[in-house]
Amino acid sequence: MKSHYLLLFFLLVSISFQAQNIKVLNSVTKEPIFGVAIYNIDKSKSVVTNFRGEADLDDFSDDETIYFKHLSHVLKKLTKKQIAKSNRVFLVSNTQGLEEIVISASKFKQNKKDIPQKIVSESAEHVAFSNPQTSADLLENTGQVYIQKSQLGGGSPMIRGFSTNRLLITVDGVRMNNAIFRAGNLQNVISIDPLSVEHTEVTLGAGSVIYGSDAIGGVMSFYTQKPKLSYADSLLFHSNAIMRYSSANDEKAGHFDFNLGYKKWAFVTNASYSSFGNLKMGKHGPDEYLRPEFVIETSEGDVIIQNSDPLTQKYTGYNQLNLMQKVRYEPYENLSFDLGLFYSTTSDVPRYDRLIRYRNDELRSAEWNYGPQNWFMGNLQITKLSSSSNLYNKIKATIAYQNFQESRMDRNFQSPIRNIREEAVDAYSFSLDFEKTLSLKTQFFYGAEYIYNKVKSTGEEENIDTNTIMPTVSRYPNGASWQAAAIYSSIKYKPNPKFVFQSGLRFNNVVSMADFTENNRYLNLPFQSSKSTAGALTGTAGISWSPNSIIQWKINASSAFRAPNIDDVGKVFDSEPGSVVVPNENLRPEYAYGGEVGLKLNFDDKLVLDMSTYYTYLDNALVRRDYTLNGETEIIYDGELSNVQAIQNASKAWIHGFEVGLKMPITSQLNFTSQYSIIGGTETAGNIEVPVRHIAPNFGNTHLIWLLNNVKLDLFANYNGNLSFYQLAPSEIEKDYIYALDENGNPYSPSWYTLNFRTQFEINRSATLTASLENITDQRYKTYSSGIAAAGRNFILALKYSL
Repeated sequence: MKSHYLLLFFLLVSISFQAQNIKVLNSVTKEPIFGVAIYNIDKSKSVVTNFRGEADLDDFSDDETIYFKHLSHVLKKLTKKQIAKSNRVFLVSNTQGLEEIVISASKFKQNKKDIPQKIVSESAEHVAFSNPQTSADLLENTGQVYIQKSQLGGGSPMIRGFSTNRLLITVDGVRMNNAIFRAGNLQNVISIDPLSVEHTEVTLGAGSVIYGSDAIGGVMSFYTQKPKLSYADSLLFHSNAIMRYSSANDEKAGHFDFNLGYKKWAFVTNASYSSFGNLKMGKHGPDEYLRPEFVIETSEGDVIIQNSDPLTQKYTGYNQLNLMQKVRYEPYENLSFDLGLFYSTTSDVPRYDRLIRYRNDELRSAEWNYGPQNWFMGNLQITKLSSSSNLYNKIKATIAYQNFQESRMDRNFQSPIRNIREEAVDAYSFSLDFEKTLSLKTQFFYGAEYIYNKVKSTGEEENIDTNTIMPTVSRYPNGASWQAAAIYSSIKYKPNPKFVFQSGLRFNNVVSMADFTENNRYLNLPFQSSKSTAGALTGTAGISWSPNSIIQWKINASSAFRAPNIDDVGKVFDSEPGSVVVPNENLRPEYAYGGEVGLKLNFDDKLVLDMSTYYTYLDNALVRRDYTLNGETEIIYDGELSNVQAIQNASKAWIHGFEVGLKMPITSQLNFTSQYSIIGGTETAGNIEVPVRHIAPNFGNTHLIWLLNNVKLDLFANYNGNLSFYQLAPSEIEKDYIYALDENGNPYSPSWYTLNFRTQFEINRSATLTASLENITDQRYKTYSSGIAAAGRNFILALKYSL
């Protein structure tokens, strides 16, 4: 105890003699902010915060107004008297984004205002306030990403009419997409812990020049917490602990992280655990969404029993563990080494949309689970700065290894046969990225990348009566590989502060190889192996132009591509009741060509309108269509006569949309914001045009936000248009068991809305309480194409404690 009093005494003495040494921190994360410009009204006095967020205000008088300015935070005005003895200044992250810094556009920091494309950012402050359960929910909270869910342990993003393997996911600059990313709904994004995310950037539209294959509809870039050095002999320690509860699915979650920063070394450790129960839907909505009965396994066999509470969606519960360890070593000011280790695992995750299917008026499946979804990533990033090199000013080398493991286990009602299919992918990647300032007006970005994926896949049939296991057809050809090599370049020309031109090119070469010998024992394919090689050249060009302080124009044109992966070439699976997808070796890349025009109007920050319209043409689209195998249109698969299908270059698609956002400060504490997206499009199916599968309904949100001192309140509504029977894609019509029925008995996706309230209260400098009441009117609804109904009235409570 004496040591504590002694420490307090020295602290008080230090404050009394250096009362004007202040620290500038983020208002939510409490992290120090480096590079804050602090100045008086005529800028005759100025100082900049150091790496610890510290600055000396001795030159300023007690009553003069002091300005605190940082690119990614809101300008703040204070006097020394107002700062008083706290010696702390808290800045709010800039939600408007005009001066925000983004990384995903070139892999190096750029001003968001200079980027011709639309990029939506989500800061750690926003994440802490929105309090998402998963990273899929984090993306949904941006208001520009639509999320489909087949089960509680899921979340498949849709961006501008594209989804799944036509969207790219990156974590700290490393692509997560692998050789078995499928066209069906993907849940991989939930492997990313939202509580480890420092900020997220969503690029709306093509990103193939920087990221290569798959970046057709958009890029979701997650940047996790960075270790922070002290740049001194003393230790920089920072820690957070979070507990959260959610009533609709009985969520119990815990998280902790801590930072140890030394002069040249820094460490961040991060761990989260979440347990979810069965999700309860709302009371008011379509009866088709109810869960009236479910299957249980007894000693006498499978039995269907009545659900005592049809609002409870049995079975949906699961749990998840996320771990992260990062190390930073900075031997010199211009050289840094960053090592990141990530691990995520889940329990078995019931696939709810398969558990509610009927056949002959009784439930079809007794069990249908995704096995544990495991993800490991290790990446090492080396960054070097140089002012003298003729080749670069910044160079970044990234080497990464990832391992993905997933499985599927299903058994039909009253059947003794459990089908088990397990997959694993080893993914290796290496990239070199360079930035060179050619002149005061011109920057040049260029780089190279190599990716190699190896697929392991097995199939088994387990007889639960006899406890015997027999091999069967695997989902993918075991031992298949997918590799890609690319070079790219991009140039940024900024002749004046009002005008920016950016353009880039990328050449890609993709090779996939598969051996079907093992699966041919079951399928009798007309080929034993396949090898496909595809080259692709993609480009982009755009301008950002601000003729005056009110108007900003963004115009961009781009091309993108997706090369067939192992999921396209070699997959075998039951795509829908009564159908099976088989391999097809004759596939070519699909290409997208698009344009976008954006207009932002800023009326002296009293009203900000952000509008954009876009159009995309997808050629040689890879889609699932009916097929023949050895002249047969039907084969026996998992004991059932099934229609034969395959992925084919059999379609073209035209997608267009309009987005508008509004921000209007009503008072200095009260803000009104709104966002709305309209999407439409068609694709060819034979000789006719049909709706595109992943075109979401019109959707939007409106927020009324009040911020005063240590309290933040948000009253908001989320809303979603309907899709009639005639607006559903054919593949969606076939899944009538997940939809409501119209007056003619046809499936359709109804419109819906939710009213919600959220508050965040800073109890003291260390403790923050966040509480939400979502879906206040207890609506029963599903987001488009989802197999599981969304949460009904839901109370969420989170407590964060920081040191």
